[in-house]
Amino acid sequence: MKKSDFSFDLPEELIAQTPMEQRDASRLLCLDKQTGAIEHRHFYDLPDLLHEGDCLVLNNSRVLPARLIGMRPTGGAVELVLLRDLGNNRWECLSRPGRKTKPGQRILFGEGELQGVVEETVTGGNRIVRFEYEGIFLEVLERLGRMPLPPYIRQELKDPERYQTVYSKELGSAAAPTAGLHFTRELLETVRNKGVLTEFVTLHVGLGTFRPVKEEEIEEHEMHAEYCIIPPETAEAINRTRKNGGRIIAVGTTSCRTLESFAKEDGTLEASSGWTDIFIYPGYRFKCIDALITNFHLPESTLIMLVSAFAGRENILNAYHIAVSEKYRFFSFGDAMMIS
Repeated sequence: MKKSDFSFDLPEELIAQTPMEQRDASRLLCLDKQTGAIEHRHFYDLPDLLHEGDCLVLNNSRVLPARLIGMRPTGGAVELVLLRDLGNNRWECLSRPGRKTKPGQRILFGEGELQGVVEETVTGGNRIVRFEYEGIFLEVLERLGRMPLPPYIRQELKDPERYQTVYSKELGSAAAPTAGLHFTRELLETVRNKGVLTEFVTLHVGLGTFRPVKEEEIEEHEMHAEYCIIPPETAEAINRTRKNGGRIIAVGTTSCRTLESFAKEDGTLEASSGWTDIFIYPGYRFKCIDALITNFHLPESTLIMLVSAFAGRENILNAYHIAVSEKYRFFSFGDAMMIS
């Protein structure tokens, strides 16, 4: 299939720059993947769309304040975005400006509370940086780091917690699992009171999730790898739900990719952890999930290819066309979609 098969026209003014004041007040476009039928709801209506015995699977990864603004000892600002922990205080990072971060360059953050030394340049232009500090790295990062918002969001976030889900727990993502941003604690409680299970996986989202597909033939695209975990209690709950005839509903493409990476052919799971670079596009046969809650994705992205695999490309492009005409809000801080 060709990358251009997943293109659509999106007016720039529909790209949400700020989150809704109330998380669950977002709109919710409901798509029947069998018939293509569409219904317009709000996210706070979600309990009405769930059945007793269903299982919601959510990604509890928490976003690192992974943007660091520092200075070279000779002057000049440098920005690093932490991408991947390599161990021994070494991280793979994006750097700007790249020409100023050559191997051997030292960078000072927070008046020297944190220092980084560029060790090498790797494929794609990223840098390997070794950090020096006193104390606990994540605590230093909480003090000095900023939220790494997606490139299409140009406004600073007043409250960094609005780029975290209310159930975020495991620090490690460079970007939020944004389908979960619509949930409030009260909404989750309402869902549970209806007899719906809420179970958690962890997938640490990398900035590669925003990397464009450059190859025209999508099969030639190479996915970035992300680390994910399926705890024993989640695997057991999913297996029990499937046995009892309930639906497995993935909240977000990250939860979907985690489950599909480790599911057996019969859709069952065992407790698992490891790296996944699964690339889901039309033709893929889903093994585990029955429904998907997701945001609206970028044209020609791997994410719109994934939802097209689940619901059918024509259904998705039609739904996106309607969402544009109805002025839905798009991307990370935008509205949501439930495909079932």
